[in-house]
Amino acid sequence: MKQPDDIKAAEFDAYTANYNEEINKALNFSGLDIDFFARVKNDYLVDILDARQGGAAKAELIDVGCGVANAHKQLTGRVGAIAGIDVSAASIAVARQRNPGIRYEVFDGTHLPFEDRSFDAAFAINVFHHVPVAQRPALVADVRRVLRPGGLFAIFEHNPLNPVTRRIVDTCEFDKDAVLLKRRDSEALLQGAGFSDISTRYIFSVPAAGTLLRKVDRLFSLLPFGAQYYTLGNNR
Repeated sequence: MKQPDDIKAAEFDAYTANYNEEINKALNFSGLDIDFFARVKNDYLVDILDARQGGAAKAELIDVGCGVANAHKQLTGRVGAIAGIDVSAASIAVARQRNPGIRYEVFDGTHLPFEDRSFDAAFAINVFHHVPVAQRPALVADVRRVLRPGGLFAIFEHNPLNPVTRRIVDTCEFDKDAVLLKRRDSEALLQGAGFSDISTRYIFSVPAAGTLLRKVDRLFSLLPFGAQYYTLGNNR
């Protein structure tokens, strides 16, 4: 009998060839596309890392649930190093083809195939709503294991309080089994794994392309208006 992780991996394998098309179909009414959202979240991630000692340019990152690695080309040269993992072998094959200089590995959905204290930061972009609820704490705990002292974990997720986000998720075939996380869910996962200095900011209250619009977006970051949010935790 197939286990839940095997079933989920098979589902993601099936969507690999048309992943972008499915997401863009759900986004079509907004006039935006998957590349826009990936680019802005990369910019936010770099901003977050630049605010820390050492900055993004020296940080070694692990992308948890990287999929086909849409946005890694945009991060190359902006961060010290990046690696990616995913449960979908088909997605990892595409990621390797797209970015031959980046290390990609298939994993079981819980245990990261890296040594303890291997990275300065980890991030998961719209991944945890696909992870079975009972499996989420173990995954977060293992992410913490591979982070160095002082390392950062950033969870980017859909904001289920935003009606536009709800519409996108409800119309996206890829998200048919998604269980969305509210802010308190993401914060509880990080707290339960032993992270400290946990904080959340909402994003995409405005189309935050460029430095100026990100500044405007940040004005609303404490209010649950944005289409998505990110929750940060430090490995203290």
